[in-house]
Amino acid sequence: MSASPPPGRRGRARRGSLERPVSGRLYRATFLVPALALLMLAFSATRPAALSAPLLPPNFDGEATRELAAQFSTQFPDRAPGGPGSIRAAQWFRDQLAPYGLRSVTDTWAAPVPGLGRVRLRNVWAIAPGRSSDAIVVMAHRDDTGTGPGANDNASGTAALVELARGYAQPGAPAAQRVRSAHTVVFLSTDGGSFGGLGARRFARHAPFHILAAINLTAIAGDGPVRIAIAGDAPRSPAASLVVTAGRRVLEQTGTRARRAGVIEQLLDLAFPFTLYDQGPFVARGIPALTLTTAGERPPEAFTDRSTSLNGGRLAATGRTVQELVGSLDQGLELAQGTTSFIWIGDRIVRGWAVELVLFGLLIPPFVAVVDLFARCRRKRIALVPAARALQSRLGFWAFLGIAFYVFRFLGAWPHGVSRPPNPAVATAGDWPVGTLILLAAVALAGWVVARHRLVPRRPVGPDERLAGETVALIGLCIVALLVLATNPFALIFFLPALHAWLWLPQIRNGRPPARALAFLLGLVGPLAIVLSLALRFGLGFDAPWYLVELVALNYVHVPAVAITLAGGACAAQLAAVETGRYAPYPSAGERPLRGPLRNAVRAVVLAVRARRRIVGQRRRAA
Repeated sequence: MSASPPPGRRGRARRGSLERPVSGRLYRATFLVPALALLMLAFSATRPAALSAPLLPPNFDGEATRELAAQFSTQFPDRAPGGPGSIRAAQWFRDQLAPYGLRSVTDTWAAPVPGLGRVRLRNVWAIAPGRSSDAIVVMAHRDDTGTGPGANDNASGTAALVELARGYAQPGAPAAQRVRSAHTVVFLSTDGGSFGGLGARRFARHAPFHILAAINLTAIAGDGPVRIAIAGDAPRSPAASLVVTAGRRVLEQTGTRARRAGVIEQLLDLAFPFTLYDQGPFVARGIPALTLTTAGERPPEAFTDRSTSLNGGRLAATGRTVQELVGSLDQGLELAQGTTSFIWIGDRIVRGWAVELVLFGLLIPPFVAVVDLFARCRRKRIALVPAARALQSRLGFWAFLGIAFYVFRFLGAWPHGVSRPPNPAVATAGDWPVGTLILLAAVALAGWVVARHRLVPRRPVGPDERLAGETVALIGLCIVALLVLATNPFALIFFLPALHAWLWLPQIRNGRPPARALAFLLGLVGPLAIVLSLALRFGLGFDAPWYLVELVALNYVHVPAVAITLAGGACAAQLAAVETGRYAPYPSAGERPLRGPLRNAVRAVVLAVRARRRIVGQRRRAA
């Protein structure tokens, strides 16, 4: 005779039942695929070789460059794009190059800048011709936000650009006797760098050269160690040989290793391409580019950026590093061309395709488990169509929300400008348009009132219907993951936590509320990582959500990515409704009321107008 379970304690549910519908064995067995992908990733790690150092020693004059940076920031403290200080700063750069005999070119165009309106910008560059017309670009933005002198950001980079150009000038030598580099070297002074790298974006798109590599100098006279920034506006990385050569030259000239983003940060930069530095547009267009800076992930604040804080020793060492790096590229640039994707782990790189393979492998376990869950529902004859129509209604609401946002954008309610990230220090990055956001929330609320009319429970919902709602939502998440895989496989890191955590929601539906809440919150780790990255890495703090909205408004985050995110939000909303007991399948024709909320509202208005006319008619007859 078998013993019965203790009073008040239920036995474990049978596998495949409504209380335990997910196959844990199948889920665990399919982890062999990501394990094999991890093994391939380990074997793909390589150590790239650095280009050799140039034969001639650097002759960069650090003290003269520091004085030039102090002079520039003192004479032109307000170099905001479009202002008179910006025009005079561009002329100053041309005047500094004139004695060197280098031909200078000015490119002028107009562009909308968030917070400034439509302004005229100017790129100025000097050309040191080489034996090849293929160009190495050394660049620095000369503008600032207009709230401070910008001595380090970026008078230091502009002054270094002038000093580097001097090394290629030979005004006293006859043309036949001048020493020419193997490649043309372009010294580019961009405008709009403090407002999203607008000049760099312009030059990357319309350069009159075939650019082989670009080196950007931003805030190179700070007290911090030299940092190499390689993130782009697309999920790509500059040639590994360029990065390792830059690191080697930094170590030789400063005695310390250059800082780079960590492994998790690099993966985030590929999954959500974002950078505040000017190498971004070049990397996105397949041009190897990097930034050398002594700042962190964002440039220094203007109110502390004065000439008295310039670190002359760091400026000199960074200038020599750039001079040596240009020399290395000039004699061996063919070994450091192109862009790809990779992640640095110490001195080794892991190829991007290997990382993508691991992420794809991690999709397999939840995919197989969801397909098995779907098959179980079919075998048990659980109706999935009402759950699918409920998800369709939620998708309609989230699509309505996205359309409303872009209608507001079309009407000029959001900041508008070039699709580049605005400087977090400018006003538009932190000034929330509270009135507009409230109006958008009101529109969203009206849309939800219409959508929820057929989504609220009107009768008790059985466990089979709840399972159907969860299964359909999980299938929707799998489809969203496939769309992510087709657009940017690295972005799967934002969806994988949801797929793996929310897969078990049907299994623990009858468990303790804290366990269910924890499982649901674990699925939100991916989207939360984007906000935390902006808040912590880039110093945006509580302004990070609004800044993310602004990136969408500026079309830096493209429409397909927004649409995929909204579809994932609809699936998450259905799962949340099940977990909170607010889920109901789409009602059948017999369960729906005769009129929906819109028809009820129209009917109420019509009846009110008729009643008003009737009262007015009675008063006229009485008179």
